Amino acid sequence: MGEVKVSVEGVIAVLTISRPEKLNAFDIDMLKALAVACDEVEANAAVRVAILTGEGKAFSAGGDIKAWGGMEANEFGHAWVRFGHRVFERLATLRMPLIAALNGHALGGGLELAGAADIRIAETQIRIGLPETGLGMIPGWSGTQRLVKRFGAQIVRRMVLGGEMFSAEEARANGIVDAVVETGTSLAAAKDYAARIAQRGPAALEISKLLIASANGEDNGAAVEALGSILAAKTGDLKEGVAAFAEKRPAQFKGEW
Repeated sequence: MGEVKVSVEGVIAVLTISRPEKLNAFDIDMLKALAVACDEVEANAAVRVAILTGEGKAFSAGGDIKAWGGMEANEFGHAWVRFGHRVFERLATLRMPLIAALNGHALGGGLELAGAADIRIAETQIRIGLPETGLGMIPGWSGTQRLVKRFGAQIVRRMVLGGEMFSAEEARANGIVDAVVETGTSLAAAKDYAARIAQRGPAALEISKLLIASANGEDNGAAVEALGSILAAKTGDLKEGVAAFAEKRPAQFKGEW
């Protein structure tokens, strides 16, 4: 049984997928642990940047076949695929920028996990791919959706339809990872990049992340409503409306921004 470890160093949070004996492959408990870790980091007002990495030799080998291989169709679709999809979406929509430090192979769900990050830094020895169709299944944690939007349709076709695997340098050349570093240095490199991000305005970072996601076709409605709600929450009208409700009187709105 694994877990997701969370450590905070100043304004930087590090989430570590910790099931090294299984190459950090996910089971239901690991998915639940990742959701809890996301909530913990999101609730910490001091955190401005998050880093995701793996413990041991792999970043993540994706979904543990023993966890889902014996499920009936309905259970597989709902308890496994849809639940995992929701957890990865939670990760992708963290309010702060997220960096994936790929310390080892990122395969199947592991690549979908890395794809939820805003920046990916890979060690030179890693391999990436989406081998699910070789098992008679599809990439179900947004491999055919978010990864297409972020990496491009053709490179995803090559991985999904052709079963191609890529080295770190090939992944960089195809825009899947942003930088390649020496073995054993991805976390340090991610922390350096996180420190660079942390020098910028946190509100501007959060808003920019939402706007970029919206421009890329990633959940436009949620991004627009989040931005609109933040703006409304800062107006005098909202404060007056809440006060009027509490005092059981008509609100005196002034249209103050």
